[in-house]
Amino acid sequence: MCYSVYLSTDFEGDLSQHNTELIRFDKAFNDAERQVIDLLQYHNVWYVGSRAGCSCTFRHLHSIELGFGEPVDWYAEDQDEIEATGIFYKVVSGLVGAGSQVDCIDIWAGGKRDQIKQLAVKVSSTTKEAFRFFENHHFIFSP
Repeated sequence: MCYSVYLSTDFEGDLSQHNTELIRFDKAFNDAERQVIDLLQYHNVWYVGSRAGCSCTFRHLHSIELGFGEPVDWYAEDQDEIEATGIFYKVVSGLVGAGSQVDCIDIWAGGKRDQIKQLAVKVSSTTKEAFRFFENHHFIFSP
């Protein structure tokens, strides 16, 4: 079992230009993913993979209760996960800052469409160090 992150945007450019060993933007999807992709708001849809291939090696929390927060000593996180999540947030904030619309969904494999909750995220109120994904959430980004 693993996480999957899907991003959609009205930006017409190629997000794969941001690919590194820690993060990959890919346009390939299978039919099982369509139920989640259909919840996204914009026509350019990307699968966002991490160094593991899936989306597991990003910063994730099961629950939104702790909110966004920078890494802390008492909760060990891999440096690559922190860096990969920071790259994702930098790409998203760059798109939003340039006037593009962006949303994404973070879902646990086998998660159901009706379990996904919306979450408004102002990029001006969150930093790349504090950003993390919350399982089964649909992030709606705004300036």
